[in-house]
Amino acid sequence: MITFDTVQEIGLSMPGVEKGLAYGVPALKVRGQLLACVPANPSAEPGSLLVRVDFDDRAELLAGDPDVYYLTDHYVNYAGVLVRLSRVDRGTLRDLLGMAYKFVIRQPKRASRKPKRR
Repeated sequence: MITFDTVQEIGLSMPGVEKGLAYGVPALKVRGQLLACVPANPSAEPGSLLVRVDFDDRAELLAGDPDVYYLTDHYVNYAGVLVRLSRVDRGTLRDLLGMAYKFVIRQPKRASRKPKRR
């Protein structure tokens, strides 16, 4: 059975991926940006994973296997897809996290805040 521990095991094998928190829930991040996490919004089904992907990839995943991939209204405008971990195998999860990794590292780095003048 796939759990968030499995997600972490696969994700942490990728360069620069670290454990972290997002909205108070366990997450994986690369260069400080969210890669995947336990969904924080209660609209997600228990046992799900939120994975960052672009909107085109998300549309393909949703169309290709709606028993595995889904959305709730809360996540519609967010570049990501919800995954039912009970319906995904390890190889598919590895491919999905690889897709997320490529998406996240292509994103521009967030500008750091300028220090306040004193």
